[in-house]
Amino acid sequence: MPPPTAAPYALPKLTLHGTPSQMGQQHGEHLRAMIQSFVPMRFAATAEFLAGMKLGSVQELVAVGRRCMQAYADWHPEGYQEHCGIALGAGVDAGELYTAANMTDMRDVLAFARPVLVARSLPADSEGCSVALIGAQRGPRGQALVGQTWDLNPQDLDYVVALHRLPDHGPETWSVTCSGCLSLVGMNHLGLAVGTTNIKAHGSRIGVGYMGVLHRMLNSQTFSEAAAACITAPRAAAHTYWLANAEQQLEWETTAWSAVDRAPVDGLLLRTNHCLIQDHALQEGEPPSASSQARLARMQQRLSGESPIEMSDLRALFADRSDGVDSLNRLPEDDQGTATNSVVLAIPARRELWACRGPADRGEWQRLVFERG
Repeated sequence: MPPPTAAPYALPKLTLHGTPSQMGQQHGEHLRAMIQSFVPMRFAATAEFLAGMKLGSVQELVAVGRRCMQAYADWHPEGYQEHCGIALGAGVDAGELYTAANMTDMRDVLAFARPVLVARSLPADSEGCSVALIGAQRGPRGQALVGQTWDLNPQDLDYVVALHRLPDHGPETWSVTCSGCLSLVGMNHLGLAVGTTNIKAHGSRIGVGYMGVLHRMLNSQTFSEAAAACITAPRAAAHTYWLANAEQQLEWETTAWSAVDRAPVDGLLLRTNHCLIQDHALQEGEPPSASSQARLARMQQRLSGESPIEMSDLRALFADRSDGVDSLNRLPEDDQGTATNSVVLAIPARRELWACRGPADRGEWQRLVFERG
């Protein structure tokens, strides 16, 4: 990681056209070298986790991934076709790519499939992500504002890209994700924005990985269609998913088996990486981390009140380092097993989407512009 005085991180962009298979193959071909490096990088990072948790081997993880990929093929054939196109274009094995892309869920199937026995604790605070959903009553000029940091392996920073999809059928989409992966955090041309944070809960199973859920949500025509995709998906593991347009903002705290919605209170909904629903907290895979608690408290402290919240306020918030290694802005040099790899902000009513690669104060902010009206 270069010092803050170095040139800001650029965000590579790639535009894809056509059928799901065609878009996938374009993705794989254009980013082939990155994808061929991304898969073994993810496996190397996960091997350390598996060894530390005494969970098994990467080969066992890939076996889980292949079964989950089949669940995805059955649930969302178009997304599966796009995924296979990526693998074909990149010259990598589709099952290995699916496992690497959905690594946290595949890992959780190994770690948390059994009923609660004892909460596990990682040697470092290796999960991240912080979300703020701002309702219209608190947003800029009476419009909703949403955004999040995406924090995971520090090595992922080298693979972050913005994908611009112009499918033959379905909405135009932008998402900030990793090379070789389907949609992560983004918005479509209809002003429907999606994102996620990771949580851990027992009861994981063979099912659809979180990127497949997000991809299906982002490719929806309406809020209700996207919400139904989130709620009814045969999810592999716990995650939170948020969904926003100009009129509505909702989050679902999900395990593999249940989904509980939360709406903004007084125009504000905040989220980090521990369960807030009591029934889910009883199934939580590890105690809430100091980082997750500190980040949530810092957002509450900075955003509570009645004053309008501007996009510049969220950018400054996500760059905050007030809590050291437990800050919202997570840096590789913190040595916590995670770092902020991208930040995304959106005003759905305006179809205005901004993103940077890396931390909010180290990335080059770019507006991701839609072509379709």
